[in-house]
Amino acid sequence: MAQISPFYLQIGATVGMLVMALLAIFIRMKASHRPVTIRKILIPPLGMSTGFLMFVVPQTHVPLLWALIALLVGWFIFSYPLIRSTRFERVNGEIFATRSRSFAFILLGLLAIRLILHEVIQRYVSIPQTGGLFFLLAFGMIVRWRVYMYKHYKEVAGAQS
Repeated sequence: MAQISPFYLQIGATVGMLVMALLAIFIRMKASHRPVTIRKILIPPLGMSTGFLMFVVPQTHVPLLWALIALLVGWFIFSYPLIRSTRFERVNGEIFATRSRSFAFILLGLLAIRLILHEVIQRYVSIPQTGGLFFLLAFGMIVRWRVYMYKHYKEVAGAQS
C-alpha cells in the first residue's frame, strides 16, 4: 500500500476543513429561509456521532485525559460563539432561525483558531491522533450548541403556542 506524505495529508485536511466550513456557512444561510424542526436540530450531532468509530483504529488512540480536555474545550469555549449567534423567532406559526450577520465570521474565526491549534498539536502527536482530538473538540462544540438550540426552540414553541 502506498504511503501519503504527511505534508500532502496536512494540505488535504486543511483544504477539506475550509470546504466544510464554507459549506456549513452556505447551508446555514439557506436554512434560515426554512422552518426549524426538532429533527433538524438533533440529526447533525447524531450523524456526527458515527465518527467515534475512528477510535476503533489503534493509531487514533489518545490518552483519556487529552480526549476529555478536547471535548471540554469544544463544549465550553468553541460552542459559546455559536450559541451567542443563534436565535429563533416565530413567523406565521412556524419557527425560524434568525439570520446572524456575525455567523459566517464566527465560523471562519473558529476555523482559523482550529487551524492554528492543529499546527501546534500535530507537532506532538500523530496525524490520526490529531484528527481524533479535533473530532472530539468539534463534537463537544456541536452537541452543546444543539442542546442549546433544542432548549431555545422549546421555549419559543411553548411561549406562543
